[in-house]
Amino acid sequence: MRLFRLAFAFVAVLPLSIGAHAQKPVQPRIAPDFTRNTLDGKAVHLNAYRGKLVLLNFWATWCGPCLTEIPRFNTWQTKYGPQGLQVLGVSMDDDAAPVQKASRKLQFTYPVVMGDEKLGTSYGGVVGLPISYLIAPDGKVIARYQGETNLNDLETRITTLLQQQKR
Repeated sequence: MRLFRLAFAFVAVLPLSIGAHAQKPVQPRIAPDFTRNTLDGKAVHLNAYRGKLVLLNFWATWCGPCLTEIPRFNTWQTKYGPQGLQVLGVSMDDDAAPVQKASRKLQFTYPVVMGDEKLGTSYGGVVGLPISYLIAPDGKVIARYQGETNLNDLETRITTLLQQQKR
């Protein structure tokens, strides 16, 4: 994980003109399933969220843009959860202690699990944070957002998908 931090530090200083903040095209594929425990020991099974639009967010406590996104994700979970959205956080921190501290401060409204290199690799590699994936109700990854994302655009995409889901 330390190598991951070095790679992230390098990526973080690259010029913004390379498009690190844009939605990245993806080939729709079934999201790799996983089961992980939340910080309080409850099992989270990704496939249990089939039928919902899932925003899967890889983040870390040492990542500034990640910490900026989380309050908005908290709001979305509260606002859009009843309409079918499920936000799920995957911390890429080396251990749970800083995540537990952040959890008390940020008061997550959605489940947060600990990730690792194996889980990141199953999603194509997590080099640089944050990285978020939109997973359709059928379990397919339909969008990937890498780096600091335009949250207004992402919210518009989420609300559009939720409206389409109602039909």
